[in-house]
Amino acid sequence: MAREQLSPTLISWASVLDPQTREQALRTARMPFIHPHVALMPDAHLGKGATVGSVIPTVEAIIPAAVGVDIGCGMIAVRTQWTEEQLRAAGPLAPLRVAIERSIPLSAGNYNQKLTGSAAERVATLEAQAAEIGFDPSSYANRWRLQLGSLGSGNHFIEVTVDEESRVWLFLHSGSRGIGNLLAQHHIRVAVERCRKERVDLEDRDLAYLEEGTDEFWAYIRQLRWAQDFALLNREEMMDRVVAAVARHMGEDVQEAERVNCHHNFTEQEEHFGRTVWLSRKGAIKADVGDAGLIPGSMGTASYVVTGKGDPDSLSSSPHGAGRSHSRTAARKLFTREQLREAMRGIEYRDTDAFIDEIPAAYKDIDQVMADSADLVEVRHTLRQVVNVKGD
Repeated sequence: MAREQLSPTLISWASVLDPQTREQALRTARMPFIHPHVALMPDAHLGKGATVGSVIPTVEAIIPAAVGVDIGCGMIAVRTQWTEEQLRAAGPLAPLRVAIERSIPLSAGNYNQKLTGSAAERVATLEAQAAEIGFDPSSYANRWRLQLGSLGSGNHFIEVTVDEESRVWLFLHSGSRGIGNLLAQHHIRVAVERCRKERVDLEDRDLAYLEEGTDEFWAYIRQLRWAQDFALLNREEMMDRVVAAVARHMGEDVQEAERVNCHHNFTEQEEHFGRTVWLSRKGAIKADVGDAGLIPGSMGTASYVVTGKGDPDSLSSSPHGAGRSHSRTAARKLFTREQLREAMRGIEYRDTDAFIDEIPAAYKDIDQVMADSADLVEVRHTLRQVVNVKGD
């Protein structure tokens, strides 16, 4: 069993854990307002300030870097009525990939040219929410409205996948885009400056925190919640476009048998071990009893549709993916385009050097991550990719 008590305030489910990541998690667990402990997920790896793949419960304080800079990043999946055989019989998959790529802006800095239809309606909802809390998102990014319905780059992706019964699922990973990133960076700086002024001794300046009751704390919470909603609606908008592209490919409307949408970079106020805490999941999903969740592997490997078991020591959480074992820079030195092609054999994808740092070998073994998660989630479906779409 992977569960291991690394300190009085740190429990780990990671059977593969490098020394730097372990020490970073221990630094977070030593913060004075942690209750009862930090839970380290099986996919844990080094992050900014707080470890990616950690669940951090704090009392009357919050660490903005413990949520991360892609606030509300997460997954959405839709199960369709078709089988893989029907999907392939409808025509070659390359045109479907291209159709998806044309319907959704890809890569950092690429946004929609204009707002129409459901995107305009979703933006109007976000505008109303921002006005209600006295917040102007344009103070961070004046083109934020055009970001809704765009994917980004890095490990964000869109996939057409099939499960163990050959049923076709649509699968997507993205977050709050540039607006969420700029918002997060602002509040991290505010926390760092506040701790500096109050002469707070920190082992890592990125563990700077905001105290509950201060104006800075509540400004962050209000804007954090708004960014989480942006991320959720961003995924919904993109999934609707993917659904439309697949419907055109198949020549009939998609009948959605199931839709799951879940964050893995977010904060909620929850009850754990007799206390009300601010629970920050940085690269972890909520896995309370019966919670539907999504755990992707890397491109070219399996992904999972899961149900939470509500393990109390994990603070009702589970991993959010495979977790990197090599940095992007290291992966580009270690692996080649030919190795990526071999890893992606049988999957329709855009063949480019830009994706070398996303090769499956740059990530932890997703099978090991899921084995380490046996007490945290139950696997409902195992998905394998047939089409992959990514931004450069």
